[in-house]
Amino acid sequence: MNFKTGDKVVVIAGKDKGKEGKISHVLRAENRVVVEGVNIIKKHVKPNGQTAGSIVEVEAPIHASNVMIVDPKTGKRTRIGHSTDKKGNKIRVTKKSNESLN
Repeated sequence: MNFKTGDKVVVIAGKDKGKEGKISHVLRAENRVVVEGVNIIKKHVKPNGQTAGSIVEVEAPIHASNVMIVDPKTGKRTRIGHSTDKKGNKIRVTKKSNESLN
């Protein structure tokens, strides 16, 4: 998976198609990401000793194939490629503008 926490992405499929947000959490084993403000669900929380029961809105994970990275130069969605920098380290680059993401 090419996504990291903090990447700005746009949703390309599903009920939140077109929404943009930052990745707050990456679930590599499940190939899913949690994006701020996207895929909001209502979760029923049981009461415990300190708090009363309530209905809380939380962000649920979305499959990584349903999001694309936002190009920092153009502001449009793009794919991610890999390249090496001058020191020989592997870096992520955008396909549209060849801009570094690291």
